[in-house]
Order: sequence, then C-alpha cells, then structure tokens
Amino acid sequence: MANVVVVGAQWGDEGKGKIVDWLSERADVIARFQGGHNAGHTLVIDGEVYKLNALPSGVVRGGKLSVIGNGVVLDPWHLVGEIAKIREQGVQINPETLMIAENTPLILPFHGELDRAREEASSKGTKIGTTGRGIGPCYEDKVGRRAIRVADLADRATLEARVDRALTHHNALRAGLGLEAIDRDAIIAKLEEIAPEILQYAAPVWKVLTEKRKAGKRILFEGAQGSLLDIDFGTYPFVTSSNVIAGQAATGVGIGPGSIDFVLGIVKAYTTRVGEGPFPTELEDETGQRLGERGHEFGTVTGRKRRCGWFDAALVKQTCAVSGVNGIALTKLDVLDGFETLKICVGYELDGKRMDYLPTASDEQARCTPVYEEMPGWSESTEGARSWADLPANAIKYVRRVEELIECPVALLSTSPERDDTILVTDPFAD
Repeated sequence: MANVVVVGAQWGDEGKGKIVDWLSERADVIARFQGGHNAGHTLVIDGEVYKLNALPSGVVRGGKLSVIGNGVVLDPWHLVGEIAKIREQGVQINPETLMIAENTPLILPFHGELDRAREEASSKGTKIGTTGRGIGPCYEDKVGRRAIRVADLADRATLEARVDRALTHHNALRAGLGLEAIDRDAIIAKLEEIAPEILQYAAPVWKVLTEKRKAGKRILFEGAQGSLLDIDFGTYPFVTSSNVIAGQAATGVGIGPGSIDFVLGIVKAYTTRVGEGPFPTELEDETGQRLGERGHEFGTVTGRKRRCGWFDAALVKQTCAVSGVNGIALTKLDVLDGFETLKICVGYELDGKRMDYLPTASDEQARCTPVYEEMPGWSESTEGARSWADLPANAIKYVRRVEELIECPVALLSTSPERDDTILVTDPFAD
C-alpha cells in the first residue's frame, strides 16, 4: 500500500494541516517526523476550528493511530495542555490513538529561556526570528548528546544523570548571558511529576511502524514548517533547527527510505514568510497588504503578521527537486480572486546575471531581484470550488502555468480552509 510524505514547499504556513487531515481519511497511521510546537496547523471541520501545535493533524479523525516520531522535539507540558484542550472539543485521545517515540528529546523550561535570551541579545539584522519556544536549544542538546529523552523519564537514576550532564552545559551558557543557574532539584521534580502523563504514550515507534507497514497499512508522514526553513537547504541562518525536507521522514520515525511511495509538496498560490530572512518577491505595498488581509495571514502559533508576495516558481521548483516531490497541493487559490493582473517569479537577476535558482550565499540572496512573468487574473470567485468545472478559465491557466514552471504536477487544489473544498487530481495513496 502507498505511504505518503507531506512537506511544505515554501516558508511554512502553506496549509499542511488541512491537507494532512483531508488525506488522513485514507491513511491508517499519521506520523509527525520533525519540528516542535512552533508548528501551527489549523483545521476547519464542519465549522469547528482545531488549532494543533505538537499533535499530528490526524488526531481529529477517529480510528487512526497518531505518532510523534523521534525527529520531533517535544515540550511535555505543552503536549499535556494541548491534549486537554482537544479533548474539550470532543476528540478522543488515549494510548491506543497516540504514540510517542521513546527516543524523542524533551524541551525543558531552560531551553525556552535560552532561546529568548539569545534572540534578545542579538543585534538588529542578526536576529533569527525564533518563536522562543526552545526548539533550537533542544535540537542542539540532541546533537550534543546531552538531551533528556522520553525513555529517561522511566528511571530516576538515569534522569538525574541526564539532567546533570545538561546543566553542566547550560549553566555555563546562562552565566555568560547573565541568567541565574538552573535549579537541578526543581527540574527533576517537574519531570517526575509530568512523567506518568507522557510515559503512557511511549512506544518503540520504529517497531510499530515496521509492523504496520508489513500488515499493509497506509502511513501518512507529516512535517512541520516549510522546505525553505530546512537547516541545510533553507535560507540559512534564517531557518529552523531541523531538516524539513522529505528525506527526514524516514529518519524522523525510524523506517527505511524505500518505505516512502509519494511525496506531496504543499504550496500556496502566492508566497508568505514569518520572521526574518530573505524574501525576493515580498510586496511591501497595497498588493501585499491585500494578499495578507484576504489570506488572513497571521501566524497560528505567534499571531505575527506574515510577509506576503507573489508566487515564486523558481524557489518552489528548487524545493520540489530537493524533496523529490511527486505532486503538489496548491492552496489558497481563492485569495487571488479579483486581481486584474497576477505575477509569477520565474528567476532572478544577480549583478546583471540571470539565475534560475536562489543562490546559497546570504549576501547574494540579498542582492537577487525577481524576474516576473505576468498573467491575467479573474474576477469570478473560486472559493469553495470542488471541480475544475467550477473554476474560471484564467484560474485554470494560472494553475497550469505554475505546473510548467515548477516542473511538477498539481495533485490537489484547495479552495478554502474547509476540509471538503478540495479538488482531487491525483490520489497520492493510489497503489
């Protein structure tokens, strides 16, 4: 049976939550493979709005197994609070419907404190635009082999040893930033208190998914953020602290890459970005304002206003190549309704030279100016369209031109936040 990876193919906020939820009807398992609770997925189902950060988007569907993989960094207190909130909305969550990989690193209170302190200490122009939730420092501890992981909560002696190792590093950092030393006993006490809430979901996820796959179950792999925030292939250093591209799906849950059958890239019909960093097609004018207002472009997690601009086909072609995208889900087409003329970035000018990709060096990225191709817009509404016949001719032409420029077909087309306002072109789960 087909297994599908869903990745954002821009700077995040592309509408992954709705698409994952829509696809999860066909899946048996929904596995989150990277990121932390800085991710924000909004689902609108029969008028009910669900806002998820740490939980996989499939939790709102009954009869599915949701998995938090080892590639995720997990704030245990946030997770418990998120579960409680979702339960209040009538969603059933228990150890039969949710699993957490035993080797998942935990975000602790001092991670967030360090995150915020470093950002505040950075001068203008060097700030990363972090959400301050401790994601980066936790990934640093994972790579530095000093993380506290879910399995460590089960044994007091192991937990104490892990905390001591972490504090040797963190207290030295905090001294340099003028922060108080961490209270060792208080941290251990907090972890022991939350441990039963987390350990009830702990499992060898790699083993469970291997067994599910052998049994012919369909697995949907869900990422967070977007490919342009990938630690290796994003607009470094204005990136997240993990790999976001499709290859991370295998490592982030513990399966072989041969288990991935289809990669679906989620792409907005225009471009947005939250926080600092390069953005070649950004519109700091009335058009950008209009896109933001029509698209309700405010971060699900932070509430920060998103920067808006025209669709950047050169960038999306790049991210589709790096993730091996088989098809894209084009979202928010309805936001473009009413524009007389639309522009698509087809490349860049850099020091008088034409580029068909965004260069790696930060100084060159800053000097790139977009090369645009213009297309006629449409006055008719595309909101809620559920078939090609419902779309204006110019909207279809726009979609077809996007496919040509990014060299990747549209598999799904989303025309509103509602689950069923989706046009299926190619079923990613087709055998």
